[in-house]
Amino acid sequence: MAASDIVIGGYAETPVVFGSGRSAYDLAADVLDELARKYGIAPADIDGLAVTAALSEGSNPFHAAFMSDALGLALDWLATGTTGGCAMLSAVAATASALRDGHCKVAFVLGADAPSTRFAAEFRGYHDEFIAPTGMTRPPGFFALVHNAYEQRYGALDAALGKIVLTQRGHALENERACEKLRRPLALDDYLKSRKVSDPLRLLDSVMFCDGANGVLMMRAETASAMGLSKCARLAGYAERTNHDVQEQPPDLLASGFVQAGPRALRQAGLTVQEIDMLQLYDDFTIAVLMQLEHLGFCGRGEGAAFVEKTDLRFSGGLPLNTGGGQLSAGQPGLAAGGLGLVEAVRQLFGEGGATQVEDPRNALVTGIGGLAYGRAWMMSSALVLDR
Repeated sequence: MAASDIVIGGYAETPVVFGSGRSAYDLAADVLDELARKYGIAPADIDGLAVTAALSEGSNPFHAAFMSDALGLALDWLATGTTGGCAMLSAVAATASALRDGHCKVAFVLGADAPSTRFAAEFRGYHDEFIAPTGMTRPPGFFALVHNAYEQRYGALDAALGKIVLTQRGHALENERACEKLRRPLALDDYLKSRKVSDPLRLLDSVMFCDGANGVLMMRAETASAMGLSKCARLAGYAERTNHDVQEQPPDLLASGFVQAGPRALRQAGLTVQEIDMLQLYDDFTIAVLMQLEHLGFCGRGEGAAFVEKTDLRFSGGLPLNTGGGQLSAGQPGLAAGGLGLVEAVRQLFGEGGATQVEDPRNALVTGIGGLAYGRAWMMSSALVLDR
């Protein structure tokens, strides 16, 4: 993605709430209102919109069009992200291309969902025929298989995964936008004693469905300057991989597309993993965080637990991780969850991280995970590098 002049010039998000009783459209309006308040932007200034699909809206093929209508936006470019937890990052990449090609000048990249109020999604394809009959109807079952396979191959993970949970919970305690049901202190014993939801996954290894919305404003750097947006985060690198090693039989349950997408995104940005200042990793389950650290190149395969145990992942540490609490401790607002890490990365690069502000960050690596794969860890892996 040759997008060195494409920037994010603003961000906004709602609090993450369990059972808000609101719709994705209603929550999205709050994000647009906050953007207007913070940056003085009017709906008429926005001519591009990329919006994620929403579990709360089912399979509505006109979701993006309805969203633009609900927000009062007249657009020259409209796109929908349908790659699950990768949708926000893939929407950022698509928007960068649209801006570069002149299809729009100021774009709103939006995630909004309310699955804890209304869950209307249906999963088709081979899911109903080959997966659901085995009892694998929800993500915990899939990730429990991955978690179990990892432990069988490499050993126990309790200490490392517990550290991830406690570190992110500490960050969430300082995040007033995190779900109030989750903003409670934890000790390692709480993690170890939390009930199994799908053996070996514990409750605290898993996310909680919530409602929420988030978004960023994207434009060329010269447009941001003309609009008086003094703080910007530059898109330095992006890569994704779908159906990694799908031709391999049998596939490796512990492989993912990050082994390709991560290095490609870093090469575009001209960085190595040693130069990354903070991580905003997609964290629907703790095992996914640990595997990403390996696949992105921060440590070798099977070395994730040891790496986590010896690395300070706090906002003040050597490799800050999910400084807003991540989905594990802020809540997962459905298919808008990919925007939590994106918005937090921008906030940190703007120097607006509050009590968990990373000291003088120059860049951030943000990831997304999408799709429940048959016989593989997950379908889609996306990696975005931002700098300032």
